[in-house]
Amino acid sequence: MVETGHDHNNHQPPPPPAAVVPPPLAVSKGPTWTPAEQLQQLQYCIHSNPSWPETFLLAFQHYIVMLGTVVLISRTIVPQMGGDAGDTARVIQTLLFMAGVNTLLQTLIGTRLPTVMGPSFAFVISVLSIIKDYNDENFSNEHERFTHTMRTIQGSLIVSSFLNIILGYSRAWGNLTRLFTPIIIVPLVCVVGLGLFMRGFPLLANCVEVGLPMLILLVICQYLKHLHPRAHPVLERFGLLFCIGIIWAFAAILTVAGAYNTVPEQTKLSCRTDRTYFISSAPWVRVPYPFQWGPPIFRASHVFGMLGAALVSAAESTGTFFAAARLAGATHPPAHVLTRSIGLQGVGLLLDGIFGSAVGNTASVENVGLLGLTHIGSRRVVQISTAFMFFFSIFGKFGAFFASIPLPIFAAIYCVLFGIVAAIGISFIQFANNNSMRNFYVLGLSLFLGISIPQYFVSNTTQNGRGPVRTEGGWFNDIWNTIFSSPPTVAMIVGTVLDNTLDASHTINDRGIPWWKPFQHRKGDVRTEEFYSLPLRVHEWIPTRFH
Repeated sequence: MVETGHDHNNHQPPPPPAAVVPPPLAVSKGPTWTPAEQLQQLQYCIHSNPSWPETFLLAFQHYIVMLGTVVLISRTIVPQMGGDAGDTARVIQTLLFMAGVNTLLQTLIGTRLPTVMGPSFAFVISVLSIIKDYNDENFSNEHERFTHTMRTIQGSLIVSSFLNIILGYSRAWGNLTRLFTPIIIVPLVCVVGLGLFMRGFPLLANCVEVGLPMLILLVICQYLKHLHPRAHPVLERFGLLFCIGIIWAFAAILTVAGAYNTVPEQTKLSCRTDRTYFISSAPWVRVPYPFQWGPPIFRASHVFGMLGAALVSAAESTGTFFAAARLAGATHPPAHVLTRSIGLQGVGLLLDGIFGSAVGNTASVENVGLLGLTHIGSRRVVQISTAFMFFFSIFGKFGAFFASIPLPIFAAIYCVLFGIVAAIGISFIQFANNNSMRNFYVLGLSLFLGISIPQYFVSNTTQNGRGPVRTEGGWFNDIWNTIFSSPPTVAMIVGTVLDNTLDASHTINDRGIPWWKPFQHRKGDVRTEEFYSLPLRVHEWIPTRFH
């Protein structure tokens, strides 16, 4: 046997074996998906508009979608204030009216994105704290307790609004958003949708026989629109209205047939179409006006508690604006636009307090999801929807008719719309390194804590608003309980801290900063001015530092 590769005389070690080169990987012949800043499936983007008949139908659809949150908040807090069905109807009218005002302000001189500014659940904890404080006081009747509570809410909203005004117009909020990268935007936008899961199936399950058919019918519409070319645009844009009409009629039939005559009272409130008493209690014509409940009451403890809610509403709106920009075919809002929008949101909070709204405003997540469901991101559609908000807030009987839609129907809608917003958040990962273990760590921890921490705070919050933070200072408790009950706020805090401190200087490309940085400057991308610039006449009277 002859040995090779080894010289026995020189006793040299054999040479290392040649490196084994694996065969080349099979290359797919399919399309390569490159990062896309704008969605290609949109039928109408922020500047393009459907025909006027379609615009009005789509605008009415936006009104119906935001109505669910208005009714849910009113039915949650007004009875605890001592208000009756008539008071609830008037609060709904006020919330609708202020939603129209704030939406017009935001779409005209704020972000100029197609976002509806509706009532925010972030203020509920502070409102419940005010209600709890007045439960121990003596009033001549329940209506007096209701008006006293509303006046205190008015005063708290007025003072707390200055926090957002200062954060916005001092550029502090814009400077904060300059620290954002796609790695932060992913969990922020994701939990804007996922963090509202309690308003999805858990609310739907309060009346499964109405809510579940609505959810199934919404999903079936996505299949039916492919059956015929003419059916595609109709079901894609207006399928939500058809589904609401069918299931609402089904719920009315069950109510008339006596299906809910012997069920518990809570089931009646969720399923029946005649248990709200809004139609009989609402006034025919009533225009909300400043200080309609009386002069505002200012209490330091309640004002400080409301400050946390104002801060949370700014964080929630910021995440919603990023989602709206993607679904409207715009680039993401730069820092100077977010500065302008949060400052204007503070002005909206001030108006909410003056007009006696029960809670403050924030960007409506469900309406942003509707942009994705209909594939229409037109700004004009959202602006026209304010006409419906004003009309139904003034003519109460007509507005009360639509407010009687059972809440499980809205919950089924939210299951779809909130999911779309959460998925839009995931899409931002394409602008960063998808294979970075460091990014996985930041994303995973931000997402998990953004959902887990608020769930702990919500689960341990009593019906009267007492959360896990329970010190001697009620205002201190309200601030921290509100902040840590908000998934977007927690995700934003965790993500911003981790992404800007954990190997930040060595992972600039992995974090997506080369793509992100141009949008931070007014002249960094030519499209920024196209999407977000104010009308010329507005530039003439708004100070330059404000926009």
